Amino acid sequence: MSTLTSPALAPTRSALRAEIAAVRAQRGGAGPVALVPTMGALHVGHASLMREARDQVGPDGVVVASVFVNPLQFGQDEDLDRYPRTLDADLAVCGAEGVDVVFAPAVDEVYPGGDPQVTVEPGPLATLLEGASRPGHFRGVLTVVAKLFGLVQPDVAVFGQKDFQQLTLVRRMVADLCLPVEVVGAETVREPDGLALSSRNRYLDPEQRRAAVVLSRALAAAREHATYGAQAAREAGVAAIAGTPGVELDYLVVTEADLAAVDGTREDVREGRVLVAARLGATRLLDNLPITIHPTPPSEESR
Repeated sequence: MSTLTSPALAPTRSALRAEIAAVRAQRGGAGPVALVPTMGALHVGHASLMREARDQVGPDGVVVASVFVNPLQFGQDEDLDRYPRTLDADLAVCGAEGVDVVFAPAVDEVYPGGDPQVTVEPGPLATLLEGASRPGHFRGVLTVVAKLFGLVQPDVAVFGQKDFQQLTLVRRMVADLCLPVEVVGAETVREPDGLALSSRNRYLDPEQRRAAVVLSRALAAAREHATYGAQAAREAGVAAIAGTPGVELDYLVVTEADLAAVDGTREDVREGRVLVAARLGATRLLDNLPITIHPTPPSEESR
């Protein structure tokens, strides 16, 4: 970690602009700006994103972290009110990682006058996987990310690969709308037993926490069996979870690298993704891994 500093706290749009300008002036002009969008409840996974942001812009650049629990991406029966708000602790994490400015606005600062009349339409990918379970979720995500890009005007934005569908959609938005932002996907940080770090892990009771490690084990099983084709990989992952008490599987899928459905007619070896979502009690967790997809051997096709 970096030497502990005190980041400037910007609760408003005007304060955000002023603080970014002040840091740039202190560093001799127009250094690049990196943005790390978060919803707070920061952990060492978020800290790794902040380090990546600093690596991207260097010592003369400006690193901005946003801390905003975005109501637009929560459904009616989801955990908006329950989502942890820990701003003082978040500021300490940001300070330890050398973040220059923390943008922590109130809801009416981001959405003055209520929900926006114009939102970002996320396209067909947003109806699959997380989008199927959480209708409207990605419209809310992309809308707030677009607003943050407009407010911060970053050169680089850093997102975690744990929310891989979100990362893919942000990249698609940037490409389709010609936004001048480089989107960097940072690798998932894990607990020693393999569980992907998440702000929602704090909701798990001890028994659920022990059970949750089955998600990363299922992904590893899928990756191990990918030499026998995408179907065998998926079956191995599902089998690794089956029968685990307290774990309700939502989906486990193998996709192409861009999250398109696997093309079973292809005979080449290529990179893909295996993604899982499951519920443990009231807590829903996600994880994913890169996977090397092999064509299905004839012996597997005839099963």
